[in-house]
Amino acid sequence: MHVEHLLGDASLGLRLLWAEDALLRRDISGVTVTDLEDPARFVRPGEVVLSGLVWWSPDGGSGKTERFVSALKDAGAAVLLAGEKTHGSVPEDLVEACVRHRVPVAGVPAHIIFRSITDTVYLRQWGGLSRHHALPENARMRLSRLLAQEAGPDAVLAEAFAHLGGTAAYVFTPSGRTVAATEGAPPVPAREAVALAADGAGMTASVDAGGVSPYERRLLYLPDPDGAPPRMLHEVAAVLAHCQEAGARRPSAGPRAADELGTLLAAPDAPEDGTVEAALRRCGLPETGPYQVLVADASARQPELDGRPLAEGALTELAGHAVAARGGGAVGEVGGERVAGDAGGVVPVVARAVAEPGEGAHRAAGAVGRLPDGCAFAVLSGVPDGWADEVWSPVADCAPGVVLHGGTGAPAAGPEGLAGALAHARYALTSARTTAPDASRLTDARSLTTLDALLTGVPAEVRTAYARTVLGPLLETGRPSTAVLLGTLETFLACDGSWARAAQALHLHVNTVHYRLERIERLTGRDLSRLRDRLDLWAALLCR
Repeated sequence: MHVEHLLGDASLGLRLLWAEDALLRRDISGVTVTDLEDPARFVRPGEVVLSGLVWWSPDGGSGKTERFVSALKDAGAAVLLAGEKTHGSVPEDLVEACVRHRVPVAGVPAHIIFRSITDTVYLRQWGGLSRHHALPENARMRLSRLLAQEAGPDAVLAEAFAHLGGTAAYVFTPSGRTVAATEGAPPVPAREAVALAADGAGMTASVDAGGVSPYERRLLYLPDPDGAPPRMLHEVAAVLAHCQEAGARRPSAGPRAADELGTLLAAPDAPEDGTVEAALRRCGLPETGPYQVLVADASARQPELDGRPLAEGALTELAGHAVAARGGGAVGEVGGERVAGDAGGVVPVVARAVAEPGEGAHRAAGAVGRLPDGCAFAVLSGVPDGWADEVWSPVADCAPGVVLHGGTGAPAAGPEGLAGALAHARYALTSARTTAPDASRLTDARSLTTLDALLTGVPAEVRTAYARTVLGPLLETGRPSTAVLLGTLETFLACDGSWARAAQALHLHVNTVHYRLERIERLTGRDLSRLRDRLDLWAALLCR
């Protein structure tokens, strides 16, 4: 299949923006979907590159665009298909960079899903393959039956590679969680999985399911480069994509039950006895603690996916890592997917994990949903305290260009403590937004151990109002004298209320410092000889 054949498919409606005739006659070897700013390590020669352009921004400068297109050129990409949904059109600087680097580029209309393009490419390629180079016909039939039976990725993977006799194969998420693996394949820790997928040592194929968040995308990986024909790998990846899409479309009470739990815990009035326990049961969570509560939000051009917060996908992936971290024979089950706790995980809206017969009493469970204010939240049981710190960065890195903030706190001992744990987590979320507005961060409320750290969890509007009320006339920017007084106050308090040290730091006579402090006391109505008033003023300065 040549580039011109794909561009000429009227059902896709692709708009050619630039190409040369010779480049249009290039063979297509496969498809890669990416929104990485530097996708070089994932693109193979001759591949069609599909990008939703999430990484691009009008204020990002030409550097981002140049890096992206030059990476495609160096990797030997056949054509760039740029999605028009995110920005309304393909940015002009991107087209100009493609012209400079001689990379054909076409626009993908907003109503065309990437899945239809990958299907067009691979179905065209599979049509002329012999049994030696792709899945045997009987294997295809069995896979079709498995999909009809709503089988999970473990069953699909086992069937797809059964005829190859012991070939190790894995399905990884971008953060390295193992979703499925063939029987006998050794467990792969998350960090190692990310490294293996990136270094190109084995064979990889993107599982390009539609309607999933960037945190829940999947990758089919074979450690042995000669373990299967490359085109067969893409065929199996397509089956796995249909499996994931079917699971996402399958009706489930999970999201509704989790949202109801979030509404209950966020209510200003304490719920009646037994109400929280009943909500926990509906989510598949135990009625006894301890519980860990997280909240998160994502700032992006598209903060929601199919009506659900983008951050919900991130917490879903985090919950999968949490269940997998239990190890010791635990088994996670969500939407028909069953994975070992040692190397596996779950992709839950509601996740349940139970111990196999004869194993230790390991139990992990989680519910992920949406709070009334639109933030995503997760309640997890049976997971180690502090587990989220390790996996937050790998999960956040799954979506370049999306700033992911999260908050958590001390575990709740039982259902009666969940509302308080949620309040602590939301306070920590506000702190994460305040301290790192442009970078992904998870903040634990227990780390807010100083006054200035504690105040970062106070909403910005409240901080501003407090500073304005307490400092009053000292914040009048139109009067130079008030700026001098404000600086004197800051220095005096920083010197622990010592006139002499403040005078030395300000290079002033002690009497001058004393005079200024008297003026500050008159303007603010505070007595700087009292510790309580000093703390009020110091807090107001920090809020400012």
